[in-house]
Amino acid sequence: MRVLNIHGVNDVRLDPVAAPAPGSKDVVVRVKACGICGSDLTYIKLGGIHRKPGGTTPIGHEAAGEIIYVGGDVVGVSVGERVVINPMMTSSYIGSGGPEGAFTEELLVRDAKLGDSLLPIPADLPYEVAALTEPLAVALHGVNRAQVSPGDKVVVFGCGPIGLGMILWLVDRGITDVVALDLAPDRLERARALGARAAFDPTREDLRARLVELHGSARVFSRESVGTDAYIDAAGAPNILSDVVKMAKYQSRMVVTAAYTQPVPLDLGAMLTTEMTITTAVGYPTEMPDVLAALPRLRDKAAPMISHRFPFDNVIEALDVARTPGSAKVMIDFEI
Repeated sequence: MRVLNIHGVNDVRLDPVAAPAPGSKDVVVRVKACGICGSDLTYIKLGGIHRKPGGTTPIGHEAAGEIIYVGGDVVGVSVGERVVINPMMTSSYIGSGGPEGAFTEELLVRDAKLGDSLLPIPADLPYEVAALTEPLAVALHGVNRAQVSPGDKVVVFGCGPIGLGMILWLVDRGITDVVALDLAPDRLERARALGARAAFDPTREDLRARLVELHGSARVFSRESVGTDAYIDAAGAPNILSDVVKMAKYQSRMVVTAAYTQPVPLDLGAMLTTEMTITTAVGYPTEMPDVLAALPRLRDKAAPMISHRFPFDNVIEALDVARTPGSAKVMIDFEI
């Protein structure tokens, strides 16, 4: 067997590894599909997470596969079942600093629990679509934190996999006035295909003027603001927060889902007069089961989010593609 390990800053390798040695509370999953996440790329740039000197960080957490071993103390799970892994509910937090990563042929899931760390895949749902459950759950949690409803006007910064997932959920929730922002033409086209009302590059157009055109304007004391109700930041550009605060209307909302590695300025004076709310969203405390239940209905919309497919042998090449702005979800398919 092999596993994808981070050895240092920008040093990631496909290493040989022994087969899992499961205990009575564990299961082993033969991985069938695993998506590349932005956090995987971040961990590589950082040289790993919780990595001991001379050690490695195994990565990969967006996995779907087939159970091939069930410990004697595991209840309700059978060999041959198709499952998605919920890494946030695994005791070793798979792919984020623990001893296991899902870019491997056989994945050990410690202290496995059905409906918790293991979620059954609905019948006939392909493994690669099931593997979208994790990023779509991140996206759904961000949308939930925005507290939006039909009739709201929403802006999504960033049309990578998470931003595209947010557009999918917003449109599915009946929100017809979604504006998507990104620098990459391919990603903007994907946003339009998912139902965004408008999608454009904010570095090539006057963002404030375009939002006034699309969402109307409002007044905050003596200044004009834009009519957007909620903003979701899935991009992480350092200017986004200050730009939104300057143009936000009274009691608008902003959710930050992007990972920032450096502090950004915040104009509290401008924010005070608007009474706007800024909050964050991370992970998916409750959303994964909801996503998996909805995927059969949304399969035809979700599947095109996969822009590239690679066999496990070519996972290093796949990481390079995932870093390019033309990619959406890059999927490692263990069956090709």
